[in-house]
Amino acid sequence: MTVNIALLGAGRIGKVHAKAVAATEGAELVAVADAFPDAAQALAKSSGARVSSIDEIAGADDVDAVVICTPTDTHADLIEQFARAGKAIFCEKPIDLSLERVKTCLKTVEDENGTLMLGFNRRFDPHFKAVRAAIDAGQIGDVEMVEITSRDPGAPPPAYIQSSGGIFRDMTIHDFDMARFLLGEEVSTVYAAASVLVDPEIGKLGDYDSAMVVLTTASGKQCSISNSRRAAYGYDQRIEVHGSKGAVAAENQRPVSIEVATADGYTRPPLHDFFMTRYTEAYAAEIAAFVKAIGANQAPSPNGEDGLKALALAEAALKSVAERRAVGIDEVQ
Repeated sequence: MTVNIALLGAGRIGKVHAKAVAATEGAELVAVADAFPDAAQALAKSSGARVSSIDEIAGADDVDAVVICTPTDTHADLIEQFARAGKAIFCEKPIDLSLERVKTCLKTVEDENGTLMLGFNRRFDPHFKAVRAAIDAGQIGDVEMVEITSRDPGAPPPAYIQSSGGIFRDMTIHDFDMARFLLGEEVSTVYAAASVLVDPEIGKLGDYDSAMVVLTTASGKQCSISNSRRAAYGYDQRIEVHGSKGAVAAENQRPVSIEVATADGYTRPPLHDFFMTRYTEAYAAEIAAFVKAIGANQAPSPNGEDGLKALALAEAALKSVAERRAVGIDEVQ
């Protein structure tokens, strides 16, 4: 069975997903839509797909699924439209910046018996998956503490900051999902501190560029998250999980994993420069999982509820920063 996919959004992340579809056995990119015709035409030409409108894709008999890579403020409306059209849906995070809007969107998907997968690609990174596999195999005993480091090589432009929803909804949301993925329990309290240390313009826009978050579950398990919009040495992505019998960690990855030893010491190549190269395998693996779920008529994972829970953690972090206290997740849900 071949799953015919339409791509909504031909920007940076859309191009990443187009490559992922091309690399997935049993999937074919048949249509591309974008608000900018030139962008849609260029991606369609390189992938062999046709250029279509959103409404044409919704009504197309040869489209089984859509991959939504449009701006965040369009996600919920598009999810609802394509759920009603009977198409399987993969959507980049977040569904929306409002918890209430996410809830109404998920209700529509449920009412339409729709299929929805959220783009938390880091669950599919082979290194992070291996950490989870070690936990599941009991190699480190019971999980007690998780440490997540996620730092971008540089801050995004002000225009992006204005529409992103802020660091917690845009950047840390991946780490909130990873925390849930590794802790094995839902988070009950969130304590966050945030500052503007990288770019004063980000502060003027009401956002932060540096943040620390501590998550705690009801049983006392803890997760610390370190975020920065600046890492002079490259794209910093590390996790460590400490358990009752040991620990397991995933180190930073490099395009080439070599080490050179000379009289001057030991050197290694620089880190990946951003997510497009660091998570290439993860993007391909998540689309493959989406296609497999469609073929097997199974619910994909992560799903809309995972997106809702990660966004709730982001809301709790914002409340924590504003009120300088630990916030119970029940206060925002």
